[in-house]
Amino acid sequence: MAKTLWYFLALLSLLSLLGQELSRSSALAADFEGFGDEGEEEEEPSESDLITNLPFRSTSPPPTLTQSDFETNRDPPEEPSSVNSPPYSDPSTTKPSSTVAFDYWDEEEFEGLPIEEPSQNPKSENVVPPPVSESDPKPAEKPSQAITPRSFIVEIICVSFLIMFVVNYFTGKRENENIALAWAARFATKDSIFEKNFSLLGTGDGKDTPLLLKEGQNVFKFYASGRRFCQGLLATMELQSRHDLISRVYNMIVPCKDEITFEVYMNDDAMDHVIFALAKKKAAKVMHKEVVDLQRYANLITSPPTNRKWVAEDLAVITESREVAGDLITDAVLDQVFGDKAFEKFGKGFISMHFSDQHSASHRKMLLFKFALPDAKNMADMTRLVALVPYYIDLIGRYKLSSQARSKTESARVKAAREVYKELQNARQEALQKKKAEKRKMMEEIEAKLGAEALRKKEAKDRAKQMKKVMPKVKMTRAH
Repeated sequence: MAKTLWYFLALLSLLSLLGQELSRSSALAADFEGFGDEGEEEEEPSESDLITNLPFRSTSPPPTLTQSDFETNRDPPEEPSSVNSPPYSDPSTTKPSSTVAFDYWDEEEFEGLPIEEPSQNPKSENVVPPPVSESDPKPAEKPSQAITPRSFIVEIICVSFLIMFVVNYFTGKRENENIALAWAARFATKDSIFEKNFSLLGTGDGKDTPLLLKEGQNVFKFYASGRRFCQGLLATMELQSRHDLISRVYNMIVPCKDEITFEVYMNDDAMDHVIFALAKKKAAKVMHKEVVDLQRYANLITSPPTNRKWVAEDLAVITESREVAGDLITDAVLDQVFGDKAFEKFGKGFISMHFSDQHSASHRKMLLFKFALPDAKNMADMTRLVALVPYYIDLIGRYKLSSQARSKTESARVKAAREVYKELQNARQEALQKKKAEKRKMMEEIEAKLGAEALRKKEAKDRAKQMKKVMPKVKMTRAH
């Protein structure tokens, strides 16, 4: 639980860092946008800027431009537009020239007078760019946008998710391996429960063969054999998909448990007519509806038997006869696991038990145990649950029904066998009828494809065959 909380806090911290980076990048982008707006405002020239940027003639007006005391009066006639009020002209189209200011001057009369050229501002910040003509093939270049972390938000999220996925894969894989190894070290090593009850542990005959067989990142199997009353035992550990980040997040929202299932393959002569199941009440109802042998042979016991101890209130029993239930639920089992007090303390990991000689799998006679696995550090909590496996192997191997209970179970099995035979016959009849219907449909399709002439010839041949079968056979002999 602590590691899961650690992963959740790491995920929240990473998301908070991403949010801070995005807010900082948006603030930077806003500053850049404000700077661009100020540039745009400065690019728009005002009327005063246009007037001041016009070329001017001189700081001091020429002394003889408007009035003259010379002998010869060469002034031109007055015009509406004088020099003191020059008309507004576009600086982009009007070229500054020194000759414009001295159009009315006589160079011979004012010889030696210094001519002041108009001062120009070659690098003006507020000069309006000339308009782009339609014939110019080159479009106006857009200002380059500044690269900000906001532009890589998708890449940042993808890379962060990939890093988290890889780290979670290795850590989750290691956690599942630790749980499986902790179980094997507790129950499958020297002086353990399975080492005392089975002569062969693991998948091979050698001493160095591994005890566990890994079939996936969350599936581990353990095999044991060499014991009376049974051919062998197969334990399958199905753990959470901790190596998958999405499954880990889903398990945080919808919790699920690590489970282990024991399948004991009993010998044919070592198990009588026994159908029995014990589980929690909700799981027992589901089992009674879905499991074939329980649905066909057994019933759910609603009231406990009188004058004896019984299982805890959270548990429910499904059995073929009350005799079997009373014989299999012994006082020792009630005191160790299934009693009221013992179940609260030692039965937290119990899920279900199912014993049947009419199992639907390939092996008919089987014992099934399903428990929940604790953490790797608390593996000793399921010691009493694991001890149920060899206990019930010996109990079922020695158990024999009474004559009255055996006659009832045999009649029930004969009735069930007849029902199964009828179901098979009905399935065969349905298969034959379906095959005939398909053949008839195929013939109709073939006949529909044939032409009218071919159909007429076929009918004539069929009629001739029928007439030949109906006509009597005449035997001809030669007369002497």
